Amino acid sequence: MKAIAKTIAAATLLISGSAVAGVVAPGDVQFVEAAVPVSLTGVAGDPAKGREWFANRKLGNCLACHANDDLAEEQFHGEIGPYLEGIGDTYTEAELRAIVINSKEVFGDATIMPAFYKTDGLNRVAKKFAGKTILSAEQVEDIVAYLATLKE
Repeated sequence: MKAIAKTIAAATLLISGSAVAGVVAPGDVQFVEAAVPVSLTGVAGDPAKGREWFANRKLGNCLACHANDDLAEEQFHGEIGPYLEGIGDTYTEAELRAIVINSKEVFGDATIMPAFYKTDGLNRVAKKFAGKTILSAEQVEDIVAYLATLKE
């Protein structure tokens, strides 16, 4: 009996550990009613890193379209996308994750916001970027954690 219990415990640990340790690939992301309830990395994002990624003009370039008071020290906030102050009160983390991963799944094809964690079905992608996401799974989770802190 003890051997069976140890085997079951080890199998449970292995299964749960692999789920946490694995990263959800772009093609495996599951949207559920305009949300992605499962973390892409299995761990919470870091809002401080998310703030850095959000402000980084060489990554997603979020500030080119969006403004928020938390980054007032940064120049050239965009006015194309929604103002993000209070966005953490408006959307859940699962909804924010879906918007960052692929906003067209949430808002439809009319939105100009790019898909930051998608590799297929994209238009006019330079060869050197084909098959690559704009943000990594960890960066998506960090940005989601940061956006969740933007509350009124």
